[in-house]
Amino acid sequence: MAGFSETGPAAPLALRDLLVELGDLKRVRSAGCDGSIAERLFAQGWSALTGGTAPETVALDITAKALAAARLCDLDAAFLAAVGLDDTQASAILVAGLDAVAEDVDPALHERLREALRRPADLQAGPVPGFVGALAQQPRAGVTCPGKPRILLEPPENHAEHCLVVAVYGVLLSPFYRADPTTVFLAAMAHHFHNAAMPDAGFTGEMLLGDHLWPIVARCSEWALDELDQPLRETVRSARAVLPDDATAEGRAFHAADSIDRVLQIAQHLRAASLTMDTVLGEMELVHAGPVKAFQDRVLTDMRIP
Repeated sequence: MAGFSETGPAAPLALRDLLVELGDLKRVRSAGCDGSIAERLFAQGWSALTGGTAPETVALDITAKALAAARLCDLDAAFLAAVGLDDTQASAILVAGLDAVAEDVDPALHERLREALRRPADLQAGPVPGFVGALAQQPRAGVTCPGKPRILLEPPENHAEHCLVVAVYGVLLSPFYRADPTTVFLAAMAHHFHNAAMPDAGFTGEMLLGDHLWPIVARCSEWALDELDQPLRETVRSARAVLPDDATAEGRAFHAADSIDRVLQIAQHLRAASLTMDTVLGEMELVHAGPVKAFQDRVLTDMRIP
């Protein structure tokens, strides 16, 4: 993967399809599980961090789980163990899920992510900070622009989902920008701390707050930071220092991930609205090969469906 330069591409196009697919983790849910996969990985990540697990380990673990889930959904390690697979069998399936989507991931990072699934770290579960649940309950504003009515697309994503997906994108994009993936991961996981307390009125609301905006954002962010014990609090505060601009490699990786996710979230709604039966029945084989396909095809034809 060619790296970032001032005169070359500003982002790695080869990762586009993978990032689109990973964004759907905001929308995948399963019986008996609260929230989407993205929301639950966000909580797992913060629990591991407060439990004392090294941030680098958490970044690799959560990113690897996200890539495996892109195809396996909630057929995760816990489920595979519950239905009787041993650790070797389960990890082989998880690595296969990761490999199915990770062809264009930086080779060195790809191998580290595979290793995180082959030999999962013993993540120590700590308390889930209050801001995690608050961010999961806080919907994002939709499309807003000062002077214009907002465009709301249902269902809205929440801030926990957005932060998790940006964090995973950031890890995957980091080799291109020659950035430290752990710093980018932490910055992304913490970049909407203020929205744990501050309702999201979007760009429009922020502009109407005028000179009050940044003091309010800072105050609300400190409330979230205060929930973390040292040294984690200072580690997260240090990672958040890359957020204001793109002057560093980590800042570029974060802002690339953030802008990609914000726009792909809207693209997902547009993609669903423009879906055709040719895609569903042809390309995606909704009625797929099997012993009753010929009969099913006749039924659909005679019922004039589609």
